Amino acid sequence: MSNLNILGISGSLRAKSVNLAALKACGEVMPAGMSLKIAALDDLPMYNFDLQEKGWPAAVQSLRDAMAAADGVIFACPEFNWTISAPLKNAIDWLSRFPAGQQPFQNKPIALISATGGPLGGARVQYDARRVMGGLGGMVLGKPEVFIGMAQNKFVDGKLTDEPTRKFMTDQMVAFQDWIVRMQRAFA
Repeated sequence: MSNLNILGISGSLRAKSVNLAALKACGEVMPAGMSLKIAALDDLPMYNFDLQEKGWPAAVQSLRDAMAAADGVIFACPEFNWTISAPLKNAIDWLSRFPAGQQPFQNKPIALISATGGPLGGARVQYDARRVMGGLGGMVLGKPEVFIGMAQNKFVDGKLTDEPTRKFMTDQMVAFQDWIVRMQRAFA
């Protein structure tokens, strides 16, 4: 099997975000043949059609190119007010504006993870993210799901320390590898 290049996108801008830490942990537990590169959303301007009409901002074009080049994408989804965070929704809005043929969501294998301080682990945000990304043509992995509740107790200094969480993240990455290969065959 050839190497699968995975793009990771965290919907949090915080340097010490538990979602960013969870995304990095995904990279640690990926099976052989997968590698993770994390894209930052810090430089994306707020979506504005007036900006789009002047030409794609460099940060937007760079994110689109990285997503288009990736074999699969992992979105780490913080839950803000029971739904998608503003930085992540902004990125989705920008990426969704590219025309057919340049649309990075179309047939793209996607995995979702979420980490929250509460007990649900981001179940509500993942419901919304699945709906939005699926509507854009993304091929979202159904199971296993990764909801990391009470995340403040599972990470120390940005490192995942909870072994049960590491196990279900590992299971998801193995399933994601298979999902990517299946989607590549389906849309070849």
